[in-house]
Amino acid sequence: MTTLALGNQTVQIDEGELVSYKVDGHEFIHQKGSPGWGSADTEMFPIIGPVAEANFIVKTTRGGSVQDQHGHFRLLKYDLVLSSVRSAVFRKAYEAGTLVDNKKYPENSNKAQLSWPYSFKFEKAFELTDTGLEVRFTITGDEGMPFMLGYHPAFKLYTAAPTIHAHGPTITLDEVLAVGSRALEVPNCNKITLKDKKSITIAIEGFQHFMCWTEVRNMVCIEPITFYPYAVEQQDLHKGFQKLKGSATFKVSLSVSD
Repeated sequence: MTTLALGNQTVQIDEGELVSYKVDGHEFIHQKGSPGWGSADTEMFPIIGPVAEANFIVKTTRGGSVQDQHGHFRLLKYDLVLSSVRSAVFRKAYEAGTLVDNKKYPENSNKAQLSWPYSFKFEKAFELTDTGLEVRFTITGDEGMPFMLGYHPAFKLYTAAPTIHAHGPTITLDEVLAVGSRALEVPNCNKITLKDKKSITIAIEGFQHFMCWTEVRNMVCIEPITFYPYAVEQQDLHKGFQKLKGSATFKVSLSVSD
């Protein structure tokens, strides 16, 4: 477990996963073992969304790639490469064509192994600042590699009627629940505030949109994304790719208020 601290803020990271962010002792992150989801945060890469209807094949410029929902990236292990009192950097590396065992097989997928025809390195950096917590993602790899990126943090809820504030009308928890597994799209948005017992603002750079998901009332995921996957049919998921040019950086900033 990696622990960061600055002033009234503390962070705990378990092998690259943000499992705790506390300000003045108030926990903002959904806890493993609580109803709703078995994780606290994860990444969706190199694809976002399901592909079962496309027989788990995603089109790329190097042919069809066998992927499962939200990509094979989460099946890889993070290595800690740098840490200090207030910051830490984790890295995953993947070599093109390497087979990765699919944890969804055989119960929820007919593909035992997944692969991607491009090599990449992916860094996830955490830093506590005077204004909050910054999470930065840096991708390097094969020139022209197609990809999507989504960050999937889950926030703990304390009140019966929390609200989500973006650039449009207020979003209620009931509205997020009603959309179900597809997740509620919040397009063309760079900042969302979750108002609960205490409020937390999620500001993004590099990402273009958010989507919100939960199936319970004690947590909600507010997810920065580069592409909303339900905008196309699953066999056309490649239409949401952007292409890597040297490197790509994305940032998520968390700041809290009463």
